[in-house]
Amino acid sequence: MRTTIGAPAAEQLLRDLIKLLHRGVPAEEFVPDLSLAEALPDDTPGKAALVESVRMAMAVGSRLELQEQREHAMRAVIESAQDLSSRLDLNGLLSAIVSRARNLLSSDLAWLSVYDADLGEFKVVVADGALSQGIAGMVCRRDHGVAGVVMSTRLPFTTPDYLHDARFLHEGRLDDTFREESIAALVGVPLVWESEVVGLLFVADRYYRVHTAHSLSILCTLATHGAVALKNAREFERANAAVEKADLARAELERHVRGIEAAADAHEKMTSLLARGASLATLCQAVAQLLGGSMLVLDEAGQVVSRGAAPGYAGAGAGSYAPHGERSVALARALRLSRQTGRSVVAYEADGEVCRVMTVIGGDDALGSTALFHRGPFDEISIRTFERSSSVIGIVLLSQERMDAARSRGASTLLRLLVSPRQGEPSVLAERAERLGVDLSGPLSLLLLEMDRPSAGYAARRFRVLAPPDVLVDESDGILVILCGTPQAADVRKTVALWTRRELGGVHRGVLSRPVSGPEEIPALYATLTRALAVLGRIGVHNQIIDQNELALYSTLFETHDQASLTAFLEGVIGPLLQHDTRRGTELSLTLLRYFDCNQNAKTTAQRLRIHVNTMRQRLGTIRSLLGPWDNASRALEIHIALRLWSLGAEGLDSAQP
Repeated sequence: MRTTIGAPAAEQLLRDLIKLLHRGVPAEEFVPDLSLAEALPDDTPGKAALVESVRMAMAVGSRLELQEQREHAMRAVIESAQDLSSRLDLNGLLSAIVSRARNLLSSDLAWLSVYDADLGEFKVVVADGALSQGIAGMVCRRDHGVAGVVMSTRLPFTTPDYLHDARFLHEGRLDDTFREESIAALVGVPLVWESEVVGLLFVADRYYRVHTAHSLSILCTLATHGAVALKNAREFERANAAVEKADLARAELERHVRGIEAAADAHEKMTSLLARGASLATLCQAVAQLLGGSMLVLDEAGQVVSRGAAPGYAGAGAGSYAPHGERSVALARALRLSRQTGRSVVAYEADGEVCRVMTVIGGDDALGSTALFHRGPFDEISIRTFERSSSVIGIVLLSQERMDAARSRGASTLLRLLVSPRQGEPSVLAERAERLGVDLSGPLSLLLLEMDRPSAGYAARRFRVLAPPDVLVDESDGILVILCGTPQAADVRKTVALWTRRELGGVHRGVLSRPVSGPEEIPALYATLTRALAVLGRIGVHNQIIDQNELALYSTLFETHDQASLTAFLEGVIGPLLQHDTRRGTELSLTLLRYFDCNQNAKTTAQRLRIHVNTMRQRLGTIRSLLGPWDNASRALEIHIALRLWSLGAEGLDSAQP
């Protein structure tokens, strides 16, 4: 550096100033030249002008430097604006904005947070220059830190020393993150869209720094671009969501239209089959093919009436169905709900196969049900098709029932006349019986059967198929009535017993009459058997058919008594004996009944029970200690009657029959 300067040197200094200005060097590089000019002697010609020239050069250099900075900032702003119009990638656009903000302000790091209105929090989505993951994972509440100040004022906020600034409420987690990054100075500006803060743009330095108004202006401009980017992205998301929703709606509409067309085709096919008089089996098979599964048509008692399956359908549900199987409870529950709602109901699912059932109604009565077994989802159109098919099947079942009723009307009419107190002319009865092939001239027997379920009407329809042609079957007042020749009575009773065990799911009880010689005795016999059934119910007889001869005495004695009275009678007469058997697992009640049946002969009773006579005498001794002596004939009769009543009510006690 020069220490003295003459006139030629002054000219050289001016030329150097021009070169420095041309090169655009920073203003501080003019300081040595200013020092040389000021060091000239005061009497040096043109000293004052030379010093002023150097200072003017420094001012021009400062203005050029500032202009270059502004030009650089403007170029960054323009590039951000161009990115807004050319980029659809939100993360990429926000990353570019954050990077430019950091570079323009020559800061150590920068980040952008987006506001989540549902949670009331700002979450960092883009960060640049951070040394740890803490910045990228920062979450700040809207009422804490610089975010809280900017959120409330909607204005830029700057602090040269964040950790020691007491103008806002600090949050421990944020302060820990700032300490980890050694952040000192911080400035934050809001991303505002339609008067709402949608995010925040931050720049930070690891030294104490005060930002100029120009720096804040640049940040605010970039923040505006960020707000526009967020707004455009959200609008784009809404537009995409609307388009996707419209596509889904269109696809759903197309699917619905196809479903309606398929349902219409199915309905037309079923209607066509019904109009051509197709059989129940044909209809069942057609529905199974339409719905891609297997189908069963069940009667009122759950017996399979018809079945069908789509070709290639692999499902074992229909094949393993049993009226009283392990799924019967679920089926019964679903059918009750179907009857209440008038819709089909899923009964159960097993091994990936769903069983859907629908009650088939005819008039006010349930004619039966349909069960569809299928795999995979079942849409509403398919469900409606299945329900319509059940209605069509109901028409066929009702038609069959009416045809059966028409065929059996003559037999039903004859049987109702025979059991009525006003039978009419014997010649008319004989003529009707002759047309039906029924012989009323020989001895006749009447069998009455009462059941909890299914209905007696259903039982009559089912048993007409099983009974011989000359046997009259009908339902009367909820009771199954069967009239046959006495020689056939044993076979009829056996057939009824077998049918009830195989098909009936509920409790039943019946009584078989003794023979009568002619039709004129049937009304009184019917009335007697009806009263006998009531007695059977009172004494708790279940799932048995009792002979009238066996029940006659008890009908006479107890037909006016209720269940409580009969129970009290048994407890009073043989209660200690029954309690002893229950408590100790003995058979003293049966032993005493056999003893009375064998005319109180201990040896004969022992042979019948296959025990030693001494064992028999020991049992009798125990019985006497429980009941007391029965030497009196009336006491013995009372005990015998009580034991017979007990044996009738003991379900399944076949050995108790005489």
